[in-house]
Amino acid sequence: MADALVVAEFADGKLKKSTFHAITMVKQALPALGGAFDILLVGGPGAKAAAGELTGFGARKVLVCEDASLANYTAEHYAPTVAEVGKAHGLVAMTATTTGKDLLPRVAAKLDAAYAGDCADVSADGGKITYKRPMFAGNAFGYCQLSTPIQVATARQSEFDPAAPEGGSSPVEDVAKAAPGAAAERVEFVSLDSVKSERPELTDADVIVSGGRAIKEKFFDIMEPLADELGAAIGASRAACDAGYAPGDYQVGQTGKIVAPKLYFAIGISGAIQHIAGMKGSKTIVAINKDPDAPIFQISDYGLVADLFEAVPALVEELKKQKSA
Repeated sequence: MADALVVAEFADGKLKKSTFHAITMVKQALPALGGAFDILLVGGPGAKAAAGELTGFGARKVLVCEDASLANYTAEHYAPTVAEVGKAHGLVAMTATTTGKDLLPRVAAKLDAAYAGDCADVSADGGKITYKRPMFAGNAFGYCQLSTPIQVATARQSEFDPAAPEGGSSPVEDVAKAAPGAAAERVEFVSLDSVKSERPELTDADVIVSGGRAIKEKFFDIMEPLADELGAAIGASRAACDAGYAPGDYQVGQTGKIVAPKLYFAIGISGAIQHIAGMKGSKTIVAINKDPDAPIFQISDYGLVADLFEAVPALVEELKKQKSA
């Protein structure tokens, strides 16, 4: 019998909603472990307060390490604490966000543990955990089982529904920060350049409007009015980001952010396989493109063959009429 550990994500003084997807994955894996699961929150000031948001998800206990030196994330400073707590568990899991993909492989190395990253599903088969992982930009899936005493895995956010509170109140316990290793001495946090926006975070949004390189310098002129009307987050293809029309934080795709909103608009996006890999889990996909043979139409629920510079402003005006009606 073994227990599992969910590593929560904490940034800017707030608990990240991505944590709830990792909880779902761990609950699916628990029958193979036979034990309970704990949640670990590591961070700077505000971590203890945020830990209170995790007490209703059925965890045996919520562990929190709050330390001023952890206010700014670096894997070299976080990994020792996660590994120290994780060594008492059979599975250590986190959502495959930018932080999760950076932190958990290092934790696995410290624990001498096998690692399964970006999992699309897990199942308990014959007392073992089987991990389903996307391959070839999601066009195929591989299945694997890990044989080390401790296993480490990350959950693809778009493939696991967020866990919902189930009542109860898990006890909250403090854990000490583990001493950083030699690598931490060579790493210094300098600054974080990120896009600040009043809009929903891309990976948490229910509605996303994404634009491609075809919009060019008018990217925000076209995309922002539609996002405003829909209360949506704004995304972009890699081509649009590489061309400088949109910030890198907006990139959706295999090498960007993986999203699965309720509604996804692909505007001026042809549908390269790398982009589709990052958004094909969306519940409803609407595509606007002037090329009737664009691959994006093959996966869209609704498609409009039209000039986006005419179609999108017309859509915005119609949305405004519907709201005022």
